[in-house]
Amino acid sequence: MRAWIPYDSGTVRAVALVTAELASNAITHGRLPGRDFRLALGLLPHAVRIEVTDTRPERLLPDLSPAFPDATAGWGLLLVDAYAGHWGCTVRDAYTKTVWAEVKCTLPQVPVGFSAPRAEM
Repeated sequence: MRAWIPYDSGTVRAVALVTAELASNAITHGRLPGRDFRLALGLLPHAVRIEVTDTRPERLLPDLSPAFPDATAGWGLLLVDAYAGHWGCTVRDAYTKTVWAEVKCTLPQVPVGFSAPRAEM
C-alpha cells in the first residue's frame, strides 16, 4: 500500500483501522473450524477497497448500534461506517460472504511518463 499512498497519512490509518475491524469480525463471527478467511486490498480511482471473505454466509451484518451504549464491544461496524465512504456485504454463494469497505483517498500526483501502481483483486 505504501506504493499507492504516503505511509504516514490519515488514509493509511483509516485503511488499517477498517481492515482490522473487518478481519476481527471475520475471525470472531465468520469462522468455521478448518476454514480461514480471505483478505484483499485493491486500489480504485479514488478509494482503497478492503474485502474480507469468510465462511459464514448465513451470518449477515447486525444493526449498527451496540446492544448497550456503555458496551465495550460491538462498536466495530460503527467505526467502519465512520471511516469508509461506502461499505456493505455480498453473499457470494452457499459457502462464503464478503464484507467490503471503500476508504476514500487522493492519490499523489504522478509525473508525466510514469504510471500509478495498480493492484488486482
